[in-house]
Amino acid sequence: MRFDVITLFPELFAPFLTSGVTRRAYESGLVEVKLWNPRDYAEGNYKRVDDRPFGGGPGMVMLAEPLALCLAAIRAERASSNDPVVLFSPVGKVLKHAAVESWSASQGAVLICGRYEGIDQRFINKHVTHEISLGDFVLSGGEIAAMALLDAVARLQPGVLNDEGSHQLDSFNPALDGLLVYRMMCPGGKRAALTSLEIHHVRAWVACPRRLMRLRQQCQRDSETLIHPLRAADGLEHQIDRRAALHRRDQLAHVGVSVCHRHGW
Repeated sequence: MRFDVITLFPELFAPFLTSGVTRRAYESGLVEVKLWNPRDYAEGNYKRVDDRPFGGGPGMVMLAEPLALCLAAIRAERASSNDPVVLFSPVGKVLKHAAVESWSASQGAVLICGRYEGIDQRFINKHVTHEISLGDFVLSGGEIAAMALLDAVARLQPGVLNDEGSHQLDSFNPALDGLLVYRMMCPGGKRAALTSLEIHHVRAWVACPRRLMRLRQQCQRDSETLIHPLRAADGLEHQIDRRAALHRRDQLAHVGVSVCHRHGW
């Protein structure tokens, strides 16, 4: 899998590609990332890559010519003219986990990181196949969005995470991840003495938030996604009563919090 990134600031990617658990994907070659600077394909002594927009207005526009020459060089090296060309843009489709999984199983793409007010629309019309957005907000460039996609794709590659099953319990597989609590200790680092009943409740509380408490978060976002994620998370094959499931979820959460407060955790 190979991603070619067109960016005016390739130095931004240096710490990203050598830090964190996902660096394993880049160092091992599971995800190959090559950086391209369109300024290297600009003409003139100043290597200009931007100009004022036609018709006036604030800001500058990235020129189509250096981008087109840079893309041609990438395609020549990849020996392919059919690779997806992705532009990170606020008008693009919002990136979802399903799309990340699709990209993680692909052969890669060419990622274009825009700057200034945007990219010449003529280049977009001719070359861009996908437009992706991270959400309804504005960034100063597409580099952060490109890193987000690369990171999400890299962590899904085999052997990148310490636990092969970690991404199976991610926030969107199949529901938002639950609250995470470190192993409980009393002040001073000593383990608390619990009654047998409290041990039972704490075990239930620790085991169930990863499956049940995360459903509370998801239900707040989408009330229609309760039953199917609950079946998938618990492996239940029989019909689940929605009201009983909600009551049991809230009961376990309340008991767990009460025990924690009692012991000062």
